[in-house]
Amino acid sequence: MSSPTSAPADLAGRPRVEPSRARRLASPLGTAALALVATAALHARDPHVDGAWGFCPVALVGLACPLCGGLRAVNDLTHLDVGAAASSNLLVLLALPVVVVLWGRRVAACWRGGAAMAPVAPPVWVWWALAGTAGAFTLVRNLPGSWLAP
Repeated sequence: MSSPTSAPADLAGRPRVEPSRARRLASPLGTAALALVATAALHARDPHVDGAWGFCPVALVGLACPLCGGLRAVNDLTHLDVGAAASSNLLVLLALPVVVVLWGRRVAACWRGGAAMAPVAPPVWVWWALAGTAGAFTLVRNLPGSWLAP
């Protein structure tokens, strides 16, 4: 049996070694790097041009999904045009600050390490609220004459 001051052990009884801070930060910083490269690509190649990034199968049947216009919204944001980004996809525009805050929270947890690294499981109602919001947004943006249409 281990004493209260000893390091926690793995299943084989070996002391668990905490990964270095650099190793813990690799995942969120790699995610940020990937997002920056994708954003730069969207800035360089305008998704407002038909076919510039291929064709969405959902759009080919005449429907606008919750992410329709997301690439155009990010492109508009790289040109600092918030109004055009809101016109392209309001849901993506509103979700981006939330994603950035959650990413920052993850960076802080990886910086601290230990118990802070434990995954956070949102309550079920959060998932239902997200699904309901995406569903309502999709429904409204597909109505004839909707100002939310991409």
